[in-house]
Amino acid sequence: MGKSDTKLAIFDTFKTKGEELTGEAQRQRSIIGILASDANPAERTRTGISQKMAKRQGIAWKNIYSGIFRDLDEILLPMKIAEEDGRLPLQRGPKALQEKGIPYYHLTKKGILVALSINDVKNRENLLKEFFSNSESEEKEFEKILSSLLEKSPKFTYSIFQKYVKAFCDNKIKELLPFDLTKLKDISDESLAIQKEILIAFVELSKQEKEDAIKFLDKIT
Repeated sequence: MGKSDTKLAIFDTFKTKGEELTGEAQRQRSIIGILASDANPAERTRTGISQKMAKRQGIAWKNIYSGIFRDLDEILLPMKIAEEDGRLPLQRGPKALQEKGIPYYHLTKKGILVALSINDVKNRENLLKEFFSNSESEEKEFEKILSSLLEKSPKFTYSIFQKYVKAFCDNKIKELLPFDLTKLKDISDESLAIQKEILIAFVELSKQEKEDAIKFLDKIT
């Protein structure tokens, strides 16, 4: 099953409700968030993920199990965003299932990249280090500047990942890997153009003008 058969829905919104995320988008974000965390293997099985999400929402886990099963087996696993990380022994149930065990999952390198684009995901700083520790030589050129920007401007840095992954979800980028931010150059994005314009202008301002600009921005943000 390839990209044409599946669609990552983490940025999908209701057409009639503005920017409100769909249930599918919220569910996929939650699954990725759990797999991105330090959750123990039992919490990274299909049942464990369902129970963790259900507890947050105050509902019965069996009510959301089928949706999580579908997201994993039809979207996240085929797209290689998540993969099996091992199996837990099963104490009860059919003998064949006891022998096979229950699979638990973790994020692939592609999955970590997707997690970096989701604001609700915790420990993204560690995920960024993990992503680049496993990067190709051509991806390394972005590591230094992104790590530097992260210290000074985390929101801007993560917004770049968001734009990159959203472009993939919108079929404007064919593949997420290898990680290549120059692909964004072919995508019309006014907010990136504005950010670039501000940064270039700020560098050219005098010390007093910079202080005045910051005071002005403080008044409006």
